[in-house]
Amino acid sequence: MMKKNVAILIFDDAEVLDFSGPFEVFSVTSQINEDLFYNVFTISEKTDLIKAVNGLKVQPDFSTENHPHIDILILSGGQGTKTIMNNERLLNWIYSVYNRGSLIVSICSGSRLIGKLGLLNEKKYCTHHQVYDSMEQIVINGFPQKHKRFVQSDERIYTSGGISAGIDLSFHIIQKELGENIAQKTADYMEYRVQYL
Repeated sequence: MMKKNVAILIFDDAEVLDFSGPFEVFSVTSQINEDLFYNVFTISEKTDLIKAVNGLKVQPDFSTENHPHIDILILSGGQGTKTIMNNERLLNWIYSVYNRGSLIVSICSGSRLIGKLGLLNEKKYCTHHQVYDSMEQIVINGFPQKHKRFVQSDERIYTSGGISAGIDLSFHIIQKELGENIAQKTADYMEYRVQYL
């Protein structure tokens, strides 16, 4: 497998574990396998310092104007998604990444962003348990999966439940791409009991 670029979209009021959990899973998978498989970086609309939920400050690696090719785009959730939903420029960028064939992965309320783009119409999806009511207004004809931790919405879209569910979804993607042995090796290193399916 050629090394893939994993971009994690962050923004003001993003939920910390939504981006740091997947960052750790994909990064550690490479770290403990001779730096193979994934190159993981953060991306934001600008490279200005962002202030995540509860005040954590993070410096994005790249902006949406200047970044490497993206194979996997992870969309963080958090209160900031309410603002991003009205950011036409950023939504158009997400759509352009999708159109170039990238895998799109939403964590928690990051589902709002792909829902607003119409990419979840008539598809199954997961989100944070407190966001389903909001999502049912955004994706009127979607199929919420409230009992699941994550779901594959279509060939190139995955959605997860709230916050820590993004870690399980990250492991699921690694299992599908690299096999259960690699995924379990990462889980063992992280001392994490993962739910792949």
